[in-house]
Amino acid sequence: MTQSTGQPWSTGASTPKSMLDKQPSLLANGTHVRLLHRDDAARLSEAYVRNREHLAPWEPSRDEKFFTPWHQLNIIHSKLAQHAVGQEMPWILLAADRIIGAITLTGIVRGPFLSANLGYWVDRDFTGQGIGSAAVKFAVDHARAELGLHRIQAATLIRNRASRKILQRAGFQEIGIAPYYLKIAGSWQDHLLHQLILHGAPAPAT
Repeated sequence: MTQSTGQPWSTGASTPKSMLDKQPSLLANGTHVRLLHRDDAARLSEAYVRNREHLAPWEPSRDEKFFTPWHQLNIIHSKLAQHAVGQEMPWILLAADRIIGAITLTGIVRGPFLSANLGYWVDRDFTGQGIGSAAVKFAVDHARAELGLHRIQAATLIRNRASRKILQRAGFQEIGIAPYYLKIAGSWQDHLLHQLILHGAPAPAT
């Protein structure tokens, strides 16, 4: 669990309709990204069922109800409530009408911290096609240009070389190991922490 050191960037009571209705943005190889909608529950459930084994080593243990549309709808409601008060940006990745992943900025805080946490996953059938890298770039650009954040943090399992490479390509730096950081696949596991400074980074040494 982490503590906020600033205030959310918005205190609105609901998600602005203009943001929910925004057209999807093009990513890579014909895929798109857009804000999560309430009517995505069934397709998100299908995506998680399809990728259950693919994601199992990298995520918390899931019970059966997690994979049902009604439980996904509850999660969506929670995420959109966090979005409405400026604490989360929940996006999904699309290939035509099929959900093939997600990328989120969570724990968004203001004040002196101006930071957020980054998380993402990509469908087993779409890995290795540059989609993860494109999605991370999209989130980073949004954090910099739209949210005005100073930094983004991400955590990966040390053995997750694919995610580490994606973050390195996006300019993230490894800043240390957090022992027993998250309970993944049923056990508390060490994670490698990464950060990307968006504004105010010192100039490279010459």
